[in-house]
Amino acid sequence: MVQAARSCKQNIAEGSAASGTSKETELKLANVARASLEELLEDYRDYLVRNGHVPWNSTDAKALSARDFAKTRNDWSDWRSIFESRPAETLANLMLVIGNQTSYLLGRLIERLEADFTSVGGIRERMHAARTAARAQTCPAALRDWLAAAQSSADLADRKAALWNEIERLSRDIARKRGWFP
Repeated sequence: MVQAARSCKQNIAEGSAASGTSKETELKLANVARASLEELLEDYRDYLVRNGHVPWNSTDAKALSARDFAKTRNDWSDWRSIFESRPAETLANLMLVIGNQTSYLLGRLIERLEADFTSVGGIRERMHAARTAARAQTCPAALRDWLAAAQSSADLADRKAALWNEIERLSRDIARKRGWFP
């Protein structure tokens, strides 16, 4: 149980740290964290059943009260007196309430990460888009500068013809390399 709890926390932290460079890694680690949490919740359910206790239903007044308390209390000092004074059955049920809330939130995070990854992509896709955009901005600017450097209308016409000749040559080379024609 300790390892499952630690794994959940560590994978959330590691995924968050990786978010700046790899959305794919962040998403994978969030899923691992949720799986570890589900393992932990199953251990708490097993504990309750093995010891003849009943897990609280999600609509039980105790569960609702605990959920409301947990929404506004995220510091150990808020929980210490509860964990020091309640029986094991209550504590296990509290852990189920808190764990289920955490699982729900992780599920929402995973949905958001999946949507972001689908719409924006990961670091590789963003870097490729940035490189492509940079090339698109520099190439036309260089051509505009080269054409703008023409000294006369005849020079501009010569530059335009030279540009078309170069485009035709490059097109033939590409087509030949790709086997589109001999």
